[in-house]
Amino acid sequence: MTTVGQVISRVRNVLKAVKEDPFLTDRTIYYAIIKYAQALMKREDVNNRLMKLSSIFNVLPNVELIEVDKIEASCAGIQSGCIIKRSKDKMPGFLDALNGPVIRTVSSLDGSIELYRTDPGTYTSMTKLTSFKYNNRFYFWFLNGYLYFPNIIWDAVRVEGAFEGSVAPFLCDDDPAKCALRQDEQMGCPEYLYAEVEQMVIQELTLTMKVPANGADDNQNVLR
Repeated sequence: MTTVGQVISRVRNVLKAVKEDPFLTDRTIYYAIIKYAQALMKREDVNNRLMKLSSIFNVLPNVELIEVDKIEASCAGIQSGCIIKRSKDKMPGFLDALNGPVIRTVSSLDGSIELYRTDPGTYTSMTKLTSFKYNNRFYFWFLNGYLYFPNIIWDAVRVEGAFEGSVAPFLCDDDPAKCALRQDEQMGCPEYLYAEVEQMVIQELTLTMKVPANGADDNQNVLR
């Protein structure tokens, strides 16, 4: 699987052929890559096509949950006594496609129970239906960088998604060897789109060649 660092390196090598010292940090190149990768993924996301591409997904096997207030979860209209859970930490950031954040599955830790994606307004409306008491499904929504869960009491969930940010912080506790830099992680973009993404990034950066406002002391680290 192609890593973030490999894509950045390929773009940088082409840019060096255009200008010997383009003064572009890895961060600048990375954000351009993400911008065009998301644009092309939205184009490709027809008939849920992206969900069938296992190579673009990472699994977070143990996302810890905490209890939060209904107001924070944007579901104040839900009946009293409802327990709202939220991911303890902000998610790494999902890549966006045609249907929103690219989240393949959210489930119980063993994967035996899969949750259904919704939004606060839709869920609140569902709870007001007389038939809702017969609804045995579990739900979640993504809001302000967090995952919210209106009807589970679990302490953690398993999340599979295509991530824009680094997943290392969610894996280190389980396996220190997985505490990789973002450059060493996979891109989360279909392999067949890389050539087009790189071409678009090179075209943009060749035209601009802007110097980052914070100078060149970036230490070549996209996580900073």
